[in-house]
Amino acid sequence: MGGEALLTIGEIYKENSKIVYGFLLSYTKDTSLSEELTQETFLRAIKSIHKYNGECKISVWLCQISKHLLYQEWEKRGKKINVSLDESISISTNSTEAIVISNENKKNIYKIIQSLDNPYKEVMYLRLTGDLSFREIGEILGKSENWSRVTFYRGKSKVIRRLEDGE
Repeated sequence: MGGEALLTIGEIYKENSKIVYGFLLSYTKDTSLSEELTQETFLRAIKSIHKYNGECKISVWLCQISKHLLYQEWEKRGKKINVSLDESISISTNSTEAIVISNENKKNIYKIIQSLDNPYKEVMYLRLTGDLSFREIGEILGKSENWSRVTFYRGKSKVIRRLEDGE
């Protein structure tokens, strides 16, 4: 488990709960659901701590758990994740109309991405079409993993704002 092996569960929670909560809140926009899923994330982490191999930061591992829990929650609520923008847009799956809207959204999303300045456009294409990790994107562009993550989320915010504005 690397250098993080010496941390207690309480220390891990103290150091990472805000990260996990913020991660979930960015997807759900719902404080109570994000709080609930954050707690569930740490419960799951305690049960499966033996699976943590130290290949990534513990915060990344915890966010992977929380993302899985979020998908389960969306499934329970009858929502489908549209992966066009890193799973950030959800739609109902109950109609052909929803599928058409989803496909139209994809086209609009890629048109907006194409109009972005670099490095946003470059990072978003590598992430969405290349299915590359932030670490891999950082390596390709000669930047850090954190830089690629921040650049992607800033680009994603620009796309979402423009979608909301009806572009």
